Amino acid sequence: MNLISRAEELILLAILALGDNAYGISILEFLQDKTKNVWSFAQIYDPLDRLTRKGYVKKRQGGSTPERGGRPKSFYKLNAEGRVALVEIRKVQDAVWGCIPENSLA
Repeated sequence: MNLISRAEELILLAILALGDNAYGISILEFLQDKTKNVWSFAQIYDPLDRLTRKGYVKKRQGGSTPERGGRPKSFYKLNAEGRVALVEIRKVQDAVWGCIPENSLA
C-alpha cells in the first residue's frame, strides 16, 4: 500500500468537493477556507504534480482567458485511483485513531 501524504489527501478532497471547478486557485481558496491556514502556490502545485504523475488525478486544459493573459486554466479531476487512495488513507487513519483511548486528548 502506497499511502498519500496529508497535503495530498486534502488536495484530493478539495478536488472531489469542487467537482468541475477544481483548478489551482479554487483548490487553494477552498483549502485556506477549510483549514483556516495560508497555503502557498507551491503547497498546491507540487502535490498536484505528484498526484497527476501517480495517476490519481487527471489534468485538462480549459479555455484561455484575457484575465490570465491568454493562458488556459488547468482543471483537475479525481479518477478511480484517487478515490481508492482516499479510501485507503481513511481506513488507516480510522485504524490508528481507533487505538487511541477516548480521553487521551482531553
